[in-house]
Amino acid sequence: QVRLVESGGGLVQPGGSLRLSCAASESIGSFDVTGWYRQAPGKQRELVARMIRGHSAEYAPSVKGRFTFSRDDGKNTVFLQMSNLNPGDTARYYCTIRQWGVDYWGQGTQVTVSS
Repeated sequence: QVRLVESGGGLVQPGGSLRLSCAASESIGSFDVTGWYRQAPGKQRELVARMIRGHSAEYAPSVKGRFTFSRDDGKNTVFLQMSNLNPGDTARYYCTIRQWGVDYWGQGTQVTVSS
């Protein structure tokens, strides 16, 4: 059972930045897919960014150019750097990984963009 713990969410003004972190209980190098999803109230969970092992990060069109997915294998942590945030980015953000065909999710961290 892989455990994922997100952190870094909070309240930020439009145009601001946040960096989300997701610490994994196992080596992230063993994961087939790592990614970030988000879910706003009343909406379906949607993909924000993901990285398939051996490939570059992929981004949702709505965040491309503003968000950056990165990882620190030595710390078993993945990050989502979010810049130029707008109210449409308000959601609960979830870290997810896929290992041997099984998806694991963290508990999420809330991001609220408001003036």
